[in-house]
Amino acid sequence: MPAPGTAAVPANRSHFAFLQDHHICRPITECQPLYWWYLYTPAKGSKQKSTTMKKRKLALVCLLYVGSIISTTVNAAGPSQEAIDTAIRKSIPLLETTAAGSSQHRQCFTCHGHAMPILALVAAKGRGFTIDEKNLQAQLDHTAADLARGKANYLKGRGQGGGHTRAGYALWTLHTGHRKPDDVTAAVTAYLVFDEKADHWKSSANRPPSEKSPFASTYVALRGLDAFGTNAQAKRIDMRKQKALSWLLHEQATDTEDRVFRLLSLGHLAAAPDAVKPAAEQLIKTQQQDGGWSQITDAKSDAYATGSVLFALHQAAGISIDHDVYQRGVKFLLGDQLEDGSWHVRSRSKPFQTYYESGFPHGKDQFISMHASSWATLALLLTHSAER
Repeated sequence: MPAPGTAAVPANRSHFAFLQDHHICRPITECQPLYWWYLYTPAKGSKQKSTTMKKRKLALVCLLYVGSIISTTVNAAGPSQEAIDTAIRKSIPLLETTAAGSSQHRQCFTCHGHAMPILALVAAKGRGFTIDEKNLQAQLDHTAADLARGKANYLKGRGQGGGHTRAGYALWTLHTGHRKPDDVTAAVTAYLVFDEKADHWKSSANRPPSEKSPFASTYVALRGLDAFGTNAQAKRIDMRKQKALSWLLHEQATDTEDRVFRLLSLGHLAAAPDAVKPAAEQLIKTQQQDGGWSQITDAKSDAYATGSVLFALHQAAGISIDHDVYQRGVKFLLGDQLEDGSWHVRSRSKPFQTYYESGFPHGKDQFISMHASSWATLALLLTHSAER
């Protein structure tokens, strides 16, 4: 029999492995001494006394074990809800300003200037935060009007600039804003299932991180189809979803954006746990020492990557907001927020559109920063577990 406390793993390791696999227990080498003590220390007296002793030892093991669980999964020194709510309130006015500013300078719908701020603002409203309702509805109207202008091209399978990514994000935005299906949304979903041979949706641009990943395009397309797909499109939608799931199970993610939207897509399609769990673990193991995530390997943590990862882990993998992984991410976001309420992320994309000032800070970095600030705000809003 191996000595207690050694690295040898008993046949009964599955009890601990289960807890470890679900991120509940400390490493096996820390829990193992207690287990060996319980399993092999002989009890004195009668069989009844032996059973009683075993139960007492097991109770002690459980008490000590709970200490391990708490220290591993719940960060006792995590950020206060007051600090989180303060950060959210500082962010909301900027997101409202940038959405309105984007509409003022751009007739078209944008993922960074409309979709993401609207997703965050609707979530904030649902959790009891004060927002400008008139401005929200104006941006939803702007989004609907942009899709309406492209209706003819959607019906022809051509879409608008930005392709599947733009179409999917626009439908996600309208659905989040509680807009009802109409002939325009039906035209957009017809475009999304136009290519019956495809097994996923591609980005038509190369503007990382938000407009490059096929996983992102696939996720927003799937959301759009489920929200606005018509009965006449049902068979084609089901076929595309089956093909997409097969593609997701075999295609490898190469960066954080890929991993985030691969996990979100698997969760959306209700993939088996043995597919969702490894996808979540891929993200968890790339968390950096400062608690954040980076967009690409060897880069610094930023709010774009961190906010989107936390959103995906919670929404698709069910990671608790009290989990140490989530709490460390929240702590990073609070420390990274600037006094004006924004999060600054440097752009990795080459500009191709005429520059304009949306009202969001950070100059040429404003577009990725407004996207990042929206992700960060969403991640913080999820700490309110129930909508109010």
